[in-house]
Amino acid sequence: MLRLDKIEHIFFDLDHTLWDFEKNSALTFEYLLSKHSIAIPLDRFLEVYIPLNREYWKRYRLGEFTAEELRFVRLEDVFSRLSYGISREQINLLAEGYIEHLSTHPHLMEGAVEVLDFLKPRFPMHILTNGFTRIQQRKIENSGLSGYFDHVIDAEYVGVKKPDPEIFLHAEKLVQANGESILMIGDDLEADILGAEERGWQSIHLLENEAEKPQKGPQIRSLYEIKQLFSS
Repeated sequence: MLRLDKIEHIFFDLDHTLWDFEKNSALTFEYLLSKHSIAIPLDRFLEVYIPLNREYWKRYRLGEFTAEELRFVRLEDVFSRLSYGISREQINLLAEGYIEHLSTHPHLMEGAVEVLDFLKPRFPMHILTNGFTRIQQRKIENSGLSGYFDHVIDAEYVGVKKPDPEIFLHAEKLVQANGESILMIGDDLEADILGAEERGWQSIHLLENEAEKPQKGPQIRSLYEIKQLFSS
């Protein structure tokens, strides 16, 4: 149960929480597959890419890859599983094009703007993301989110990724608060929710694809439910 009277700061994850990663990613690949004349139906490509990308991000979080390696190996694996012949040079071009074009798309998760408008007069809000500095900044700017947040903290800048306690400690020092006075809202159980709870933060878990698992804070299926939690 949320301790609303304790909350002084709210941190949001970005991808899959506020910024509609799947929609923006699909639009990017639709453009790139056409541009490079890759004869794979978009839905078939995404069927393989989406779960693989999540898995590779988990491995990246554990330090198995550098950022550059992540961008290449996830696409290499997709084409391998699709039995599609493609050169390393072409994969590199796709990887570069993906990074370049992904952040130009502005689509947000349903309810994001309404919830941010609701919370903005009530609390200082911030972003805490495992994404890359330049890309996340462009996503925030291009989707119109800049004005909502006082601080944007990313793993590339801090040098560690969620759920490492150090990135949460960095956030605490920045806003000069800790424990129950901070609320974390995110979609990733391990990185966002358990990482925050380990530092004593409160949490709201946005269930996108995760199965329900035990945790301290409430679980929601839609961002709209945040308004209900704060109005109850």
